[in-house]
Amino acid sequence: MFTIRRFAKLAVVFNNNARQQNLRTKYSSTATTTTITEHTQPNKPYPLDGIRVLDLTRIVAGPYCTMILSDLGADVIKIERPGSGDESRKWGPPFVKNSKDSVYFLANNRNKRSCCIDLKHGADILYDLARKCDVLVENYIPGKLDEYNLGYAHISQVNPAIVYCSITGYGAVGPYAKRPGYDVIAASMGGLLHITGAENGPPSKVGVAVTDLATGLYAHGAIMAALLQRMKTGKGQKIDVNLLSTQVASLINVASNYLNAQKEAKRWGTAHESIVPYEAFKTKNGYLTVGTGSDLQFQALCDYLNIPHIPTDPKFINNAQRVKHRAELISILSDIFIDETSQHWMSLFENAPFPVGPINSIAEVFDDPHIKEIGLVKSLSHPTGGEIKVVGPPVTYSDSSNTARTAPPLLGQHTDEILRDILEYDDAKINDLRTRNIIQ
Repeated sequence: MFTIRRFAKLAVVFNNNARQQNLRTKYSSTATTTTITEHTQPNKPYPLDGIRVLDLTRIVAGPYCTMILSDLGADVIKIERPGSGDESRKWGPPFVKNSKDSVYFLANNRNKRSCCIDLKHGADILYDLARKCDVLVENYIPGKLDEYNLGYAHISQVNPAIVYCSITGYGAVGPYAKRPGYDVIAASMGGLLHITGAENGPPSKVGVAVTDLATGLYAHGAIMAALLQRMKTGKGQKIDVNLLSTQVASLINVASNYLNAQKEAKRWGTAHESIVPYEAFKTKNGYLTVGTGSDLQFQALCDYLNIPHIPTDPKFINNAQRVKHRAELISILSDIFIDETSQHWMSLFENAPFPVGPINSIAEVFDDPHIKEIGLVKSLSHPTGGEIKVVGPPVTYSDSSNTARTAPPLLGQHTDEILRDILEYDDAKINDLRTRNIIQ
């Protein structure tokens, strides 16, 4: 009896292995790709080499924008308040070893130089710097910098060619213009929290400040476009970017559903409103997210799961029907996925033609062999903290550099260097400014 059972078990394993091999052969691609990384061509030029950015931003959206510019080679001069600096320096714990700076600050401020100037009493220094800069980025409440004579009207008189980018919570006009803005507030008012979270649960904040990040990306793109236009006209201009408008624009299909079909959105957890299956499934030891964006991909999924009859069922024959009969189909798939580990399924789906991946912890993300192979994490030497690690730029160029080069600066680390080398202030003037607490 034992022998018969053991033989039957071996036969099942053999048949499953053979089926998996047939599926891998059926769905695997023979195409080859060439991956371009920053290491393929050493000493490549930086696209923004020679561009100087006057950075009057704090927190996330603005610093993220200017960090992208710095990765591309721009000389970013981070203007900070003497004594305290960027508020995110205090957003800890955790903090950098042997430093008062938070590790949060490390995430958005590499490749920059810190120069401490009191904006209220140091407008003349800012004018001198603006004359030497191509771009100014700021994220104060509209009108605040005008009080210090540092708004666009004043700076453009000093340098008509400067690209002046204002990042605000709600823009320069409208009833909310004077309100302070944070990511989670814009995400709340812009609908993101309403559509995020478990289907029958409360609204939920996204795990990172995606509204800030999207705003920083929009600002970066707008600055690049304005620099291109300046090449044609020789003139600078003012750019207004704000969190709320960015968030509403980022609603994409959810906004389109409402504007064109008057369909109000709801929370779906990990599921997709318009595509089924497209969500996370519980496995024996974790969760696996599977997406099938076409009928062919759904058929392939069912082949891999050894349920080839499912795609022929009229209830599941196309995506519209699968959406209609979502609960029944998800129940069928859930009962299958729960029986094996995430590792088992990922091994089975290795060459599958549909997107699939485990829900990784952060530790698992950085232990992932692909993340390691592409060298996304960079080590930098911090002035006081020793070696620190940052996530480098996700974009690579065939003929240009885009890299993390220097650690985020200490508060006021480069004040004297900038005033001396760029503005040619002598030691007597620098010492006088420091004595009057205008600089640090």
